[in-house]
Amino acid sequence: MTKKHNIFLVGPAGSGKSTIGRNLSQLLQMEFFDSDYEIERRSGVNIDWIIDVEGEIGFRTREEKIIAELTKKRGIVLAAGTSCIQSQNTCTHLSTRGMVIHLEITTLSKLERTYHNKKYPLPITTSYFKMTTQALLDAQNLLYKEISDVTIHTNKQSPRLIVKKILQILKTNISN
Repeated sequence: MTKKHNIFLVGPAGSGKSTIGRNLSQLLQMEFFDSDYEIERRSGVNIDWIIDVEGEIGFRTREEKIIAELTKKRGIVLAAGTSCIQSQNTCTHLSTRGMVIHLEITTLSKLERTYHNKKYPLPITTSYFKMTTQALLDAQNLLYKEISDVTIHTNKQSPRLIVKKILQILKTNISN
């Protein structure tokens, strides 16, 4: 366990937040939450529907509220939605209420991991799209790093290996 009592995973879509979070929470016997799942569960509709009907602002308002609520809990692992860095309030809640671990991924790995996933339909056939994705990912990574206690590169690594690295970081954190 960490001195901060909570573990918050942040990073872009495809970085492994949900998979790693579930595995980590089981090993640490902590409750697991995924903010995107919580938004969908509580609203009864998927995120695409929320964005279509309420727009980005409506979705971000819901995300900010749910993350504010979840980060008040103790002893949780939270996979925060990709857009959590869009809200200063959410960034503050994450950085002050737990250990924030940034799961970093390259553009190529992101595209490979999300290409066949229906949740993230990405047309990877054009170089323009790849350049746009790279620019967005670069900007996101800077923001994730600002609020994170540690960054772990997840490219070509199994969830099991990443969880092992996180456990080592947590062990070191307790010792210090």
